Amino acid sequence: MTLAVMLGLVAANGCSSSDGSHPPSVSRSATVPSKAVTLDEHARGKVVRVSVGTAVLVRLHSTYWSVPASSDPQLLAPVGKGGSTPATTCEPGAGCGSAVADFTARRPGIARLTAHRDSCGEAMPCRPGDGSYTVTVEIT
Repeated sequence: MTLAVMLGLVAANGCSSSDGSHPPSVSRSATVPSKAVTLDEHARGKVVRVSVGTAVLVRLHSTYWSVPASSDPQLLAPVGKGGSTPATTCEPGAGCGSAVADFTARRPGIARLTAHRDSCGEAMPCRPGDGSYTVTVEIT
């Protein structure tokens, strides 16, 4: 069978798998992130495993949080500055909004994402353990 005939058969049959459910997977370039992982308060204290090239997005739902930071920027590199975005429909001093930062997993290893806050509401100190955020990121 010639290459032209084989290509014609592939085009005629489409790119579906043998069971017709999904197209076959295509490998990605090393410069294109394979996926993105979004972390919030629910990930606090957990270990998250990602592969090199994965985008790690941190979204903490209060402007009282500091900007999330990486313990090892060589492994888990920040993308941009990150920051705090107040919600427009919030009473002043209520902390409505988000502290955000984006990172890219650059090399295999272990890094920690951290943030802290002193207040857990207007004039309300945090209870023990509520003022710190740490997630361990294992990069493979």
